[in-house]
Amino acid sequence: MAVDEGEYPPVPCVVQRLQYQHQKIAVFEQKAGYLSELGKHPQIPALIAYFQDNQHFYLVQEWVAGANLAQVVVEEGVFQEMQIWQLLTQILPVVKFMSDRHIIHGDIKPQNIIRQFASNSANSKNFVLVDFGAAQIFTGVHQLTANSVGSPEYTAPEQAKGQGVFASDLYSLGVTCIYLLTQISPFDLFDIANDCWVWQQYLTMKVSDKLVKILNKLVAKSLTQRFQSADEVMLAMGVNPHISIAKSPSQHSPWHTITGKPGNLGSINSLAISPNGERLASGSDDKIIRLWNLNTQTLVNSLSGHSQAVTSVAFSPNGEVLATASDDKTIKLWHLQTAREIFTLEGHLHAVKSVAFSPCGQILASGSWDKQVKLWDISTGKEMSTLKAHQLQVSAVAFSPQGRLLASASFDRTVCLWQMSLTGESEEKVANHPHFTFLGTLEGHTRAILAVAFSSDGKILATGSDDNTIKLWDIKTGQIIGTLLGHSWSVVALAFSTNGTILISASWDKTIKLWQVSTNQEILTLASHLDSVCAVAVSPVTQLIASGGKDKTIKLWQFVKN
Repeated sequence: MAVDEGEYPPVPCVVQRLQYQHQKIAVFEQKAGYLSELGKHPQIPALIAYFQDNQHFYLVQEWVAGANLAQVVVEEGVFQEMQIWQLLTQILPVVKFMSDRHIIHGDIKPQNIIRQFASNSANSKNFVLVDFGAAQIFTGVHQLTANSVGSPEYTAPEQAKGQGVFASDLYSLGVTCIYLLTQISPFDLFDIANDCWVWQQYLTMKVSDKLVKILNKLVAKSLTQRFQSADEVMLAMGVNPHISIAKSPSQHSPWHTITGKPGNLGSINSLAISPNGERLASGSDDKIIRLWNLNTQTLVNSLSGHSQAVTSVAFSPNGEVLATASDDKTIKLWHLQTAREIFTLEGHLHAVKSVAFSPCGQILASGSWDKQVKLWDISTGKEMSTLKAHQLQVSAVAFSPQGRLLASASFDRTVCLWQMSLTGESEEKVANHPHFTFLGTLEGHTRAILAVAFSSDGKILATGSDDNTIKLWDIKTGQIIGTLLGHSWSVVALAFSTNGTILISASWDKTIKLWQVSTNQEILTLASHLDSVCAVAVSPVTQLIASGGKDKTIKLWQFVKN
């Protein structure tokens, strides 16, 4: 441990001398550049500096306060199954983060995983992966050398031969887990004579068959029999309340699940809460739109008319009209008081994936897989204009609260911003045919963008992506002001709280997360869905969140003061 005296107060740090001092300076600098990027992850120490001195290379990284898992198991005894699930749930996204950036850690073991000291945040991630001295850049050709093959007890067979791949880190993580469950050297957990692992014979507490199956596949000698990616492991694991990153909401959180709506529902694709907070609309794969009374938590009505899955639902600002989009290429407008269809809007050439009302309620925007955004006159059901800028499918649309900006998200990894210009004084004069001017694109995600949401003041745009991240954008400058990391799968739905201080995200990783917008910090994970969460909505009246997903349930989360 050292201290960076260039900061006040002095910042504690770790200085590490790399073993392969004869490596070329260009290669070392390239590696330092990759580590600097990795250091942006909250569970990887930041790279403070790097330098060469007396034929040796040195890395200076952030010091993490806590105890490594080798110390923890000595002081507290073997891990229970729950602790292993927690470790895997937290570290696998870190391994994925590294492999997505072409980095193999090369030395995952108990000594290199730090359990941080208790945080004031009930939802902070307390496992940090450290010591990147053996890390290598992997570009499809085996990169590891005999001088950087990690620790023998935890090293994958191919890595020991200098042929490490991303799955080598998964092997080391698996061996780490079986050591933590047994507190016995991995050398003694492998039967050389029979060429197989015998770690289960050394367990002092029984573990589930599911965990045994996952760990055995992690530590398989043959690469062809091993998990190939962190995504594969997480898919095999699933995420549910007893293995969630967050503490169980029903025990430790002010957010409680107050109801679930199972039954004959299809997979839930979209949710919306009425402006008065009394109605919830849901759209699902079974082609049905359902209206729920949030006060009594009962089904009020079912609307039929679409011939394929309902992909998006939206209430008009006055709460009198519901717009629904479908894979059948159409949009329908419904009069809620009579539950009758008003118009069917036709014009898209492919599935319609998103609809949004302008704040005044006179214009409806729709986004489709035909790569187009269309604007519709609600009073007549006629198409007003078509906006074309995206190269691939449009996945989501959203109006700013003030109504003058429209954002559209696409599989082409961009968000297009459009400015509405009215020939009249206000949006109410929709007959004057407002003109939308293309302002430009926001670029920064590495995969398809699947969700967009404006903050209540219209100054921030949030985007969720298939790259598992959320980005916050300053609308005035078009710059990224924050990247939110924590989901382990695609982020598919976003919503801001009424006051704009909290962002709610839903992901295919089966969780809903709450984020503090001002700090970009995760506040809480809500986890009780048994399959991917596809939709989220926030009540404009009460502190209530609705979520729905592929488990065919709708869950309501209410803030409760303890």
